[in-house]
Amino acid sequence: MPQFSILNSAFLAMHIPDGFLSLPVLGVTWIGAIGLIAISLKQVESDYQDRAVPLMGVCAAFIFAAQMINFPIPGGTSGHLLGGTLAGVLLGPWAGSLVVSIVFMVQGFVFQDGGITAMGANIFNMGLIGTFGGYYLFRTVRNLVGQGLRGIVVGTAIASLFSVVTASAIAAIQLAISGTVPLLIGMTAMVGWHVMIGVGEALVTVATVTFIWRSRPDLLYTSSKKMNSELLR
Repeated sequence: MPQFSILNSAFLAMHIPDGFLSLPVLGVTWIGAIGLIAISLKQVESDYQDRAVPLMGVCAAFIFAAQMINFPIPGGTSGHLLGGTLAGVLLGPWAGSLVVSIVFMVQGFVFQDGGITAMGANIFNMGLIGTFGGYYLFRTVRNLVGQGLRGIVVGTAIASLFSVVTASAIAAIQLAISGTVPLLIGMTAMVGWHVMIGVGEALVTVATVTFIWRSRPDLLYTSSKKMNSELLR
């Protein structure tokens, strides 16, 4: 496929379509995605309380709706929010990854957003990297800045931006390994546009998490009783 047609197709979108990844890349990412879902299911079943189930449903519906709102990107494609960091902050890395994985499955099978054969890569990039990476970066920044509102805002903003950019960079590497597009061209295009998408993601995620922190701080995921007590002060 000529480079021009690649750059003017769905190449710049985070959801990778069918036919853009090689069999080895597809195999590795499918193994990673299936492993992620299996471990997440086991972890959610053993560690999460029943009250987390309704929140998972609400979070999934919100992320699904947010991802359906597309905005144009020069080159004939479009971008949308991912919601991985939001899911991680609200639900934790395991339940958050499970939620976004389900959202990607529905989008792929029902709305043809991303290829079926590439679904493993899409779940790996946006579920594993976006949610796990976003959550642990959020927690690290928050521990450094503080547990109050300032820490939440700074941590959420940084984690949202970097999770989107990192996921796009991994997608560019997968496309380069598959021989679809040269690494430099792919990395420049993907990361360049997704920096702007990441800024939008940060603004929406910060606004959402701040509202929840002010109104229902108990809904934010916490990994320790100490953090719970601090949130509820």
